[in-house]
Amino acid sequence: MKKTLLLLVFVFGIFACNKKHDTKIFSKDINYDIAESFVDKNNDSAFYYFNKVVINSKDSLKVAMAYNYMSALQSDAGDYFGGQESLMISLNFLDGEKGKDLSCLSSNYNELGLTSVILKKYDIAIDYYDKSINYYDKAMNYYNKVFKRPNNNDIKLQILNNKALAYQKEKRYIQALKIFNEVIPKINKDQKQYARVLSNIAKTKWLQNPNYNAAPDLLRALSIREKENDVWGQNASFAHLADYYAQTQPDSALIYAGKMYLVAKKIKNPDDQIEALKKLIGLSPPKETKQYFITYRKLDDSLQTARNAAKNQFAVVRYEAEKNKADNLKLQKDNTEKKYQIIKQRVLLVFTFLLILTGSVASILWYRRRKQKLQLEAKNTIRENQLKTSKKVHDVVANGLYRVMAEIENQDSLDRDRILDKLEDMYEKSRDISYEELQFTDQNFQEKISDLLKSFATETTKVLVYMGNTVDSWRKVNVEAKYEIEHVLQELMVNMKKHSKANNVAVRFEQKNNCINIYYADNGVGIAEETQFKNGLNNTGNRIKNIHGEIIFDTKAEKGLKIKISFPIS
Repeated sequence: MKKTLLLLVFVFGIFACNKKHDTKIFSKDINYDIAESFVDKNNDSAFYYFNKVVINSKDSLKVAMAYNYMSALQSDAGDYFGGQESLMISLNFLDGEKGKDLSCLSSNYNELGLTSVILKKYDIAIDYYDKSINYYDKAMNYYNKVFKRPNNNDIKLQILNNKALAYQKEKRYIQALKIFNEVIPKINKDQKQYARVLSNIAKTKWLQNPNYNAAPDLLRALSIREKENDVWGQNASFAHLADYYAQTQPDSALIYAGKMYLVAKKIKNPDDQIEALKKLIGLSPPKETKQYFITYRKLDDSLQTARNAAKNQFAVVRYEAEKNKADNLKLQKDNTEKKYQIIKQRVLLVFTFLLILTGSVASILWYRRRKQKLQLEAKNTIRENQLKTSKKVHDVVANGLYRVMAEIENQDSLDRDRILDKLEDMYEKSRDISYEELQFTDQNFQEKISDLLKSFATETTKVLVYMGNTVDSWRKVNVEAKYEIEHVLQELMVNMKKHSKANNVAVRFEQKNNCINIYYADNGVGIAEETQFKNGLNNTGNRIKNIHGEIIFDTKAEKGLKIKISFPIS
């Protein structure tokens, strides 16, 4: 499998990055060149340097080709899903409208087809091969137009052969033979490819009809492969012949299975070694079967261990690369902050020096401190009075105006934009004025609360008031507590309207254990744990404390905001 996968990478690489003629297509990258030099010699190192390319390169086509290589290396190590992932990432860096990207797109889809066949996803593989052929034809037209290169149909014939094999494995023999028969007349002087297709045709016909005499063509293909010294091809021929003779001539099948095992060991292909051992176990005498089974089990265990190690190694390489990149970014940030601090210190030194030159620093500082102390005492006195007034203004005027705004929003007969602009202006200005405390009435308090909550309902925001808001619930609650609860609920609804972006709000009331519990919930953006409350919510907390209650904000809700308010009835 390794030779098949990497061969296609190399072939398509010729089209994608011919460094002598197509320098305008591919930029120079030392990491990419080093990675290519390690391929099939030290694949761990190759993967490491290809990963450096995808992390650092600004050339999208080079990044895509690097992912293509990484996919082949992963698939060769048995990490087929990792290989598919790399190919999918590679596709993100390619554009089917750019001529220079077409051959890499074709290669990616061919690789996806090969991997899908291994994972027995034959329908998906066939679709990938069709895309590969489509992009290959476009690539050939592009290179012929731009670089006057003749078309090389040998690669296309290989993709078609792969597609036919997918049909064969799916037992759609008619479609497979149709493609094989179209391919074989077009193979000119490439005897290796001719033998490959010839052997595939013979096997497909035999699979379609068990009585078909496939031996002549299978043996002819083997003879060509031996003449061409095609060791990988011989391995495939021995597998086909062992399968073909298994039922009719088991002795011959055993011979070919043994030859397959020897060749698989020679080319260091553990998958084919395991396949050959399976055949030998089924065909050999009982005495030899045990030894073959022991060998099979050891090889299978070691192969799985090696593949798991390879998968982990690939994951470690990617993790370390990402970590190094993050560390470098952090280092750059730290350096920038240090430079900023140095500049800041220099500015402070210059400023201090200028102050010294102005003279009489000590007397000026004493005067300023004395003046600031007097001003601070005056401000504190004023602020204490303003805070009381500001609280009334915020709760009674500002939130009241916003409530009116919420009601007007749904009255189509009014010029809402003009009125809302005016009310918004009044809302902002009202925070700077003060007035005497308004008289509070608690008659029909349950209706008052219901009207307050529902006044914030709009076409896009539903406000549901559930059970608990009854006359009996509020009968024993004193006037002060009712006053505070009304303004607490008003503050919550205003904050919902201004900030939460909620479209569903629910409020439920409950009388339990001589306490009133109020549950508020919406599906808005919620409040982060680190949020600093402004005046409105701070006042809300103070109001609840005044009536000996508590308010709990559930900032860990998955979505929206949940609040529980609880206070004693008397």
